[in-house]
Formats: sequence, C-alpha cells, structure tokens
Amino acid sequence: MGKDAVVSIEPSKTQRLYLLLKDQILSGVLPPGHRLPSEPDLAVQHRLSRVTVRRALDGLAREGLIRRQPGAGTFVLDTSPRKSVIGDLSNMLAHLVEMGRTTRVRLVAFRYGTAPAPVVEALRLAENEIVQHAVRVRYIDDTPFSHLTTYVPERIGRHYSEAELASTPLLALLERSGIALERAVQTITATLAGPEIAAELGVEVGAPLLAMTRAVHDSDGRGVEYLSALYRPDKYAFQMEMSRTGIGPDRRWSPSGTGYAPATGRRAASQSRRRA
Repeated sequence: MGKDAVVSIEPSKTQRLYLLLKDQILSGVLPPGHRLPSEPDLAVQHRLSRVTVRRALDGLAREGLIRRQPGAGTFVLDTSPRKSVIGDLSNMLAHLVEMGRTTRVRLVAFRYGTAPAPVVEALRLAENEIVQHAVRVRYIDDTPFSHLTTYVPERIGRHYSEAELASTPLLALLERSGIALERAVQTITATLAGPEIAAELGVEVGAPLLAMTRAVHDSDGRGVEYLSALYRPDKYAFQMEMSRTGIGPDRRWSPSGTGYAPATGRRAASQSRRRA
C-alpha cells in the first residue's frame, strides 16, 4: 500500500476510535473517574497503531472528556455540568438576542470586499457590489460552539462598528439600523470539520457538525444578510415548537414561538426528543 493510501485511511481509523470512546463516555459506559487502558493496550484491543490511538485520545482531551495524568494514566472526566444551547427556529430574533446576553463572541475577521457567487445569488446583489464580510466564533462556558460567517451589503454594514458586531447579534444590529426584516430562507444540513474550522471549534478534523445557511430579505425584497453557520452538535441543537392549525382537511402543523433556553447536554437532548 502506498503512502497516499495510508494517509487517506488513517484519519478514518482515528475518527472511529474517537467516536467509540466518546459515545461510551457520554452514555455512562465509561463513568467519571474510570481509568482507560494504556495506549499500547488500546492499540492491541482495537488493532490500531499507537499513533492512531494517541490522536483519538488527544481529541477526547481537547473536548474535556478525559484527563491524561503522566505516570498515573488517562481518566474519564465528569461531563454532566456542561451546557448546550438550543436554537429556537420559530422565534429566531428573540433567541439570538437572549443568546447574545448569555454567551460571548470572538470576532475573527472583519473586512469589506466582493462576495462569493452563492452569496451574490442568494441576496440578489449587483455585480461587484461591496459587502461586509465577518467571521465570528461564539462560546458558552469558555467552550466554542459556533462558527459564523456573514455577508451584509456595504450600505447596511456601515451603520454599525466592528466593536458592535463583536458584542451584539447581527439581526439586532440590522433592525436597529432601520431595516424592516421581512423574510428569511434557512437550510439546515450536516458537514464535517475541516482543519481550520476544527481548530476554531476545538474538535477533531472530520468531526460531524451541524451546518446552516440563512438568507434574509427586507420588506422590499432586497437581500440584507447571508449567514453560513457551523455548530458543534454536542453543544447546539435546533428546536421548533409546533401547533395544529386550520380546520378539517386543511389542518396542519405550524410553528409557534417559544423563546431561547440554555440546558445541560442531557436535558437538551430530552427536550429535542419530546418535541420531535
């Protein structure tokens, strides 16, 4: 087997062991305080190289799931106090404003220039129209959980400062600027973390992420914001509360506003299941 083939397979082996151990820790199979087998023992047990085992353990350590104590071993940490964020799709602005008060954000990039083709199309921008391009990482309890890339037409972006964007949700800044937000199209899917995003969110390269894009238009149909967001699924979940509306054969499920709620990881999961 050539060198290129080894490089392409090894990350997959690392990811499989990482996900296996992570699932055992979060499910309680490996309880807090449990001492993991040594690297050589794990390598033999799973028929992997010690390098692969070490990479998987490094990923667990970065997430705060294990503690590696020289001379003593590797121990499972208690993860129960960790918090998650639930994104309310049916009351988006209220959720974002409240989240801005209970989490913090780090502004990674802020500049003006032209937008990529998908953004131009989604916002119906003029050819070579200048936009404000910003990248932010949001934290809860000092743990990064979202990577946000936004594009806003320059005519709107000049109404607020770089410092304000680092402290205030963007949709709130748009409304404060007098923009009449009318319609938004959101798409939610999944993706894998590349090297740059993995470093920003503190996860393994190739780790699964929630991915959302949102294009917002004003009452005149003009595009005012494009968002590309990536979320850690262990720290963020989407939620929508639904109500039955209509009469007879026209009855259907419609969204109803509920607001924002931080929760422990276990409670967040149970809330999502109850509303599924």
